[in-house]
Amino acid sequence: MSTDTSDAQPLTSQFDELQQRFNKTPYLAVNKRIAVLKTLRARIIEREQQLVDAVSKDFGYRTAFDTLLGDILPTVQTLAHIIKKLPKWAKPSNRSVGLSLWPSKVSVNYQPKGVVGIIAPWNYPIQLALVPVLTAIAAGNKVMLKLSEFTPHTNAVIEQIFKDDMQAHCKIIQGGSDVATQFSSLPFAHILFTGSTSVGKLVMASASRNLTPVTLELGGKSPVIITQNADIKKAAQALLFGKMANAGQICVAPDYVFVPKALEHQLIQQLCELYKKHFKDGVEGKNLTSIISDAHYKRLSSYLEQAQALGANIIKPLDQNQQDAEKHRMGLHLVTQVTDEMNLMQDELFGPILPIMSYETLDSAIDYIKANHHPLALYILGQDKEAQDYIMKQTLSGTVAVNDTLVQVTADDVPFGGVGHSGMGHYHGVEGFLTFSHAKNTLVSGSFNPRIGLLLKQSKLIIKLLKWLYIK
Repeated sequence: MSTDTSDAQPLTSQFDELQQRFNKTPYLAVNKRIAVLKTLRARIIEREQQLVDAVSKDFGYRTAFDTLLGDILPTVQTLAHIIKKLPKWAKPSNRSVGLSLWPSKVSVNYQPKGVVGIIAPWNYPIQLALVPVLTAIAAGNKVMLKLSEFTPHTNAVIEQIFKDDMQAHCKIIQGGSDVATQFSSLPFAHILFTGSTSVGKLVMASASRNLTPVTLELGGKSPVIITQNADIKKAAQALLFGKMANAGQICVAPDYVFVPKALEHQLIQQLCELYKKHFKDGVEGKNLTSIISDAHYKRLSSYLEQAQALGANIIKPLDQNQQDAEKHRMGLHLVTQVTDEMNLMQDELFGPILPIMSYETLDSAIDYIKANHHPLALYILGQDKEAQDYIMKQTLSGTVAVNDTLVQVTADDVPFGGVGHSGMGHYHGVEGFLTFSHAKNTLVSGSFNPRIGLLLKQSKLIIKLLKWLYIK
């Protein structure tokens, strides 16, 4: 089905069609939701190679490893988890009624909200599009999915996944920023947006006109703190994986590093040695994903040029094959002697550039992090349990990982989301189901209910009883 608004059904018509379908069946049975999810799971697995090839075309070149590990595996794993847990999640939750409402019973019933809008980014065009959609469908909703205009080949495969009968549950929308603006102005029951903080503000403003609740999965500068007693080789391994996966184009990628001053040289040496070992061919290697577009490549290059002009030291692990402007490929660049006036210390990097700052005291590193917006992720590398606990209690971040990077996002049974400028709301796990559900307070009274008759009398005895209930 073609969904470019120039020749397709208008967005409002597609929304109205899904809304009518939802109104006809406002509570799809859980077993039917599971059947839909199983069909989608089979279609995703069936098109695994098509998805790998399509994403690589969209990026100019993307490793199969990055697509399998970061896109397809977490999507299929999430589906399996949802299918297993959904019957339990969807059950009413019985709550305590208290003496004042005895003998009635109260519970929370989880009801689908309606038509949900999902706006997906380009950096993980499968996982970050499909996981929210699958979660919203699991909660019983209909979905409109706006895909990124930067991933047309991937979008074509996703359209095939949702073809025919699946269009009754999810409609795929394509187009540029003008379509995205129209999309976010629709009267959805809920909107989930993944992308930059600046665009997230626009989505939230547009949604507010319809009083549409939003979940914003944004980003920002995710810091790393290496503690005094860290195993520097292991820390460098975790850093290199976190920075080079998908060429650093990840919302939770390590953005900058704090390292004890005495360990700075050792860290840089280890990062360079590991890079030479695992990425020895640099931009000529088959294990290095390209930057998504020429514009993003130029943005990253400008960060390096400006930083160097302002006195930063740029360290390239390889003597050659560090950059390829024509193919917009870039290898690891370590940057020391950075200052806050440099753009690479102000903007989310979203690429294989890693600023390194040394610290004398742990509190000075923590104070720097606290002086800026709350990050989506915080990483602690080091074996000191006391330092780990101290850092976690002194900082606020969407997620935290200790002695690891990136993979905390793939945990199926815990929520994922930012805080402040890095986002609001959660999805993944049961929290994702709750995000796309209306928790309906439900009170049920039986035939034996003397409370109503007693309250109608408003006698002195009843007033005394009411006072007793709150002063006892």
